[in-house]
Amino acid sequence: MDLDINYKLWLEKDGSKVFGPGPAKMLELVDRMGSLKRAAETMDMSYSQAWNLLDSLEKRLGFELTEGKAGGSRGGGSRLTEKGRILLRKYRGLEKDFAGRVQELADDYFDGKRSEGDRC
Repeated sequence: MDLDINYKLWLEKDGSKVFGPGPAKMLELVDRMGSLKRAAETMDMSYSQAWNLLDSLEKRLGFELTEGKAGGSRGGGSRLTEKGRILLRKYRGLEKDFAGRVQELADDYFDGKRSEGDRC
């Protein structure tokens, strides 16, 4: 059967969502571009939305994800903290492993390996 499996993966703390695909993408863009402002623009967000999201994430996680210097005539910049880099790397690794296992399970269930008698 030609079915696609769809799911969303995020991290929670005390029952509240603290990290997922959107924040991961934002951190990757900050890392690549060296700027929260430019990352926000790329994601069609205002700088204030991006800053508020980052601030909220950091408060819920209990550690800083980025560090940087304020703007001005020479411009500012942002980069990931070591903890931010580790969180992003672990999340992307989990995401990749999870996708592989979900696909294996879907194949087992829908290609008949797990439920021979009731294949769709």
